[in-house]
Amino acid sequence: MVPLDTLAQITQRFEFVEAKLSSGAGSSEIVALSREYSDLKPVASEIAAYRQALDDIAEAQLMMSDPEMRPLAEEELPRLRAALEALEHSLRLALLPKDAADARPAILEIRPGTGGDEAGLFAADLLRMYQRYAEKMGWKFEILEQQYSDLGGIKEVSAHVQGVGVFARLKYESGVHRVQRVPETEAQGRVHTSAATVAVLPEAEEVDIDIPASDIRIDTMRASGAGGQHVNTTDSAVRITHLPTGMIVTSAEKSQHRNKEIAMQVLRARLFEMERLRIADARAAERKSQVGSGDRSERIRTYNFPQGRMTDHRINLTLYALAQIMAGDLTAIIDALTTHDQAEKLAEMEG
Repeated sequence: MVPLDTLAQITQRFEFVEAKLSSGAGSSEIVALSREYSDLKPVASEIAAYRQALDDIAEAQLMMSDPEMRPLAEEELPRLRAALEALEHSLRLALLPKDAADARPAILEIRPGTGGDEAGLFAADLLRMYQRYAEKMGWKFEILEQQYSDLGGIKEVSAHVQGVGVFARLKYESGVHRVQRVPETEAQGRVHTSAATVAVLPEAEEVDIDIPASDIRIDTMRASGAGGQHVNTTDSAVRITHLPTGMIVTSAEKSQHRNKEIAMQVLRARLFEMERLRIADARAAERKSQVGSGDRSERIRTYNFPQGRMTDHRINLTLYALAQIMAGDLTAIIDALTTHDQAEKLAEMEG
C-alpha cells in the first residue's frame, strides 16, 4: 500500500502550486511553477482516484454490518478491490522518479560501424526510420550536419528533434544497431553483417553547461560542396575543439554563423550527457539493466532482412514486422522498452 502521508504531501504541494498560479505568480516564478504543475497534475489525478477507491471500499465494508445491504456489499467488494489494485499500480508508476531530461528535445547522432560501405547505407536507412517515426509523432526533425559516402550512404549525421516527450521516447535507441542482409554491392547474394551506432543526447541549454571561451578553439575550414556550380568556395565550415576533453565537433553548412551555432549546440549536448552519465555512474544504486542507460558500446538490436525479423536483445523482444519498423513504426518497441524500464524501477523501489 502506498503511504497515505506521502500522498497527502504531494496533494498539498499540487494545491499550493495551483493556487500560486491562479493568484498570478511573478514572471520569475511562472516558468518553474508551470513546469511543476504539469508534472504534478497527472500524479494528483492518480492520487484522487486511488483515495476515492479506498473510500468506496471502506463504505462497502460498513455496509457488511447491515443485513439488508450485505448482499450488495459482498457483490461490490471484489470489484472494488480489483480496481484498487489496478489504481495502486498506476499510482506507483506515476510516483517513479522522473528523468529530468525526458521532456527535452534531443540531438540524434548516427555513424556507420563495422561493415564498410554497407554500414553507411544502413546508417542512412536508420536515419530515414527515425525521420518517419518523428513524422508519425508530430515532431520537428532538422538535420544539423550530414556527410554522405560515394554510394549514397552516410559517413556521419546529426539531427535536432523537437516535440513532446522526445528524449523520453528516443533515449532507448542509443547503442549499436546490427543489420544482417545481402548488400547492394554483393554479387554472390551472400548475407553480410554490419552495424551502425546511434547516440541520443538530451538537448542542453547554456544554463545547463557553461563553456568558457578559454576552453574551446574554433577553426574555420573550406567546406566541400556538391560539385559543379554548387561548390562552396568560402571558408564557412567550423570546427570546435573542446580543449579539456579533446572533443571535436564540426559543421559545414553554408553560413559560418549558423555552423558555429550548430557546433556549440552539439558540443553542449555531448558535454551535458557526459555529465549525466558521470553522475549516474557515481550512484551506488546504478541499475544493472542497460535499458535507457545510454551505453553506446552495447549491441542493442539486430535487423535481419532475409527473415523480416527485428530483435531487441535487451528485453528479448522479437518482431516479424521489419518492413513496418524500417518505415518508422517504432511504437511497439519503445513501449515495450519503457514498460521494462518501469518494471525495473518498481522492483528497485519495492525491494
